[in-house]
Amino acid sequence: MPAYRIYRLKPRPRQQFLWAPHTSGTTEVKLRDYIEAGSVEAASTYGAWAARQGTDGALELGDLLEATDGKLYICKYVGFEDAKWVVPEAPPASESAAPEDAPSAPSAPLQLG
Repeated sequence: MPAYRIYRLKPRPRQQFLWAPHTSGTTEVKLRDYIEAGSVEAASTYGAWAARQGTDGALELGDLLEATDGKLYICKYVGFEDAKWVVPEAPPASESAAPEDAPSAPSAPLQLG
């Protein structure tokens, strides 16, 4: 039976999620907004949801299930929809490092006027 890793949405982002309008399509999520909370074995995402209902670990709106193949699903009002992790962009190169194609400094000081 497949296993799903559970990620709980933190309280502050959960409030934002609950008040945001529904969007269709893949939802982009940030790892910093989630806490890993164990796993559950179930035949499907809905099976995982049903298995956790009525327990302290019930899945709530905004929580994620990650399948063993890495596919993410987010719990929404309409059911489970696809999600993906937002990968932060790499920081820009250090400004102290001179780019190779930068113009070279003039060899003589400029004369004004």
